[in-house]
Amino acid sequence: MMASDGCSNEQLDFKGFSLALNVSDQAAAEKAFAGLSDSGTVCIPLEKTFWSPCFGMVQDRFGISWMVSVQA
Repeated sequence: MMASDGCSNEQLDFKGFSLALNVSDQAAAEKAFAGLSDSGTVCIPLEKTFWSPCFGMVQDRFGISWMVSVQA
């Protein structure tokens, strides 16, 4: 994935979407989640769900929402 800012002087707003990061194991999920949550906000801590052995949601320091999940 490649993304670029809009080179705008207006206030940015990253509402209405989340990026999904699927990793292969729980250790990778914990590492990614820790990095994304550094100076960010944990919305749903990493935990087991019925669709994944490890899933969590976080908003990073830039206000972008992420869903981190281990593929079942």
